[in-house]
Amino acid sequence: MRFHLTSDQLALRAAMRELLARRFGGAVLRAAVDDPRLDRALWRELGAAGFFALRVPEADGGVGLGLPEAVLVFEEAGRVLLPGPLVATHLAAGTVPGAASGEAVVADVDGGGLVEWLDAADVVRGDAAGAVALTSVDPLTPVHRVPGARARAVDPVAVLLTAAEQLGTATRACELAVQHARTREQFGQPIGAFQAVKHLCAQMLVRAETARAAVYAAAVTADPVDIAAARLLADEAAERGARDCLQVHGGMGFTWECEVHLHLKRAWVRSRRGGGGAESEELLAVDLLA
Repeated sequence: MRFHLTSDQLALRAAMRELLARRFGGAVLRAAVDDPRLDRALWRELGAAGFFALRVPEADGGVGLGLPEAVLVFEEAGRVLLPGPLVATHLAAGTVPGAASGEAVVADVDGGGLVEWLDAADVVRGDAAGAVALTSVDPLTPVHRVPGARARAVDPVAVLLTAAEQLGTATRACELAVQHARTREQFGQPIGAFQAVKHLCAQMLVRAETARAAVYAAAVTADPVDIAAARLLADEAAERGARDCLQVHGGMGFTWECEVHLHLKRAWVRSRRGGGGAESEELLAVDLLA
């Protein structure tokens, strides 16, 4: 089985990276932190680019691609901290009118009773009655909890796409750490020359690349156990990578001018989505015991 990306997949990833760099660059990210309302124009542009309809069959007006391609575009979205209920709207494309084109924003009550972007949603899948707003650590992800929500099975595709977003954050955190280590000087030399900083950056890279192999493989096999393993590795790579990136940056990593702390906060929020943590661990344990 070959896991090398095809020329079409590479072109898709490059096109999505170019779109997001143009429409959601650093300046727009910082403006969104100050005014965290969902950008409907950007949402529709994502729809026009096929982000939500990527896996909808061509016969139904979609792009007709598969899970590996969806993982690539969600990785790019995670890399730039693109806000909004991306996974929920992507999964609703083809069944909820307007979701595929980006005209409709879809939120989803997950297995733990959490729902992101409830107030911005046109359609909510699941029972959100009595939802209570929580104080979200991530300024770009408003969260509600539905008290007494019944636990339900989480769509494995949602678990994998969350892992892909986490992979994007892990990759970006590694990039930011290396860039800072090369340019920030202490005692007359770049801090990247110090062994402790080298080790942090190396560990970030190893975790990110291990998670990448697992996420890409799970996108090919679509096996729930592979997806569970990929989610655990991606959550760890994102959270620990962002923490290590903060360590490399020092105190400036917590400033609003720096995006590093935002990656850590988003990684924390994503890790609380259904299918992560204990749920994936239990699935792996059952498979091993069997």
